[in-house]
Amino acid sequence: MFTGLIEDLGRIDSINRRGNSFRLKVATSLPPTEIALGDSIAVNGVCLTVVMHNAGVFEADVSPETMQSSTFNALSVGGRVNLERALRLGDRLGGHLVSGHIDTVGTIVQRTQDDIAVRFSIELPRKFMRYVIGKGSIAIDGISLTVNQVTDTTFSVAVIPHSLAKTTLQHYGVGAKVNIETDMLGRYIEKLLSSDSDAAEQNAPATGTGLSWAKLAENGFF
Repeated sequence: MFTGLIEDLGRIDSINRRGNSFRLKVATSLPPTEIALGDSIAVNGVCLTVVMHNAGVFEADVSPETMQSSTFNALSVGGRVNLERALRLGDRLGGHLVSGHIDTVGTIVQRTQDDIAVRFSIELPRKFMRYVIGKGSIAIDGISLTVNQVTDTTFSVAVIPHSLAKTTLQHYGVGAKVNIETDMLGRYIEKLLSSDSDAAEQNAPATGTGLSWAKLAENGFF
């Protein structure tokens, strides 16, 4: 689990391709004494497991599933990546809860200066837009950001100078692809609300555990 607060801007040292997967070597200024074999590190928002590490570098394996569902196919040696170590119990939660499991890839369709901030407009496949709400949270390449405006197929975020300078967003223009993780709480709520209707579609007995507006009203929420 992560918070979406980027700790380091790493650099891709090597990409060792193995069929439909590869091993990634990343140079980092993260404290070497605080990286251990088996640790989870989010790389551009993707949760990867450390399989080797030395001072200033770590390696992680990337599965075919990750390559298919993220921007990792476009990584190149020398490219920069956002890095964040896993959240520890007791740490401040400065961003929002981020799992490191990418939902989809978005496309930057507009980048404009908005006073001190840079505003990015990002297009998503329509089926994922139901998880994006104004003033809600979203992770873009692992960066926790607040959603501003929302349309049927796009949303926008405003990035302050500090966040721009410390992340890969400084290099992104129109047409760039980014990893998107929507707020996991919204997905869980949707699952709870739809559990009984899904059972009905599959001719299975309803469990009665799914939420509904009627059930919420019965329990005094309205």
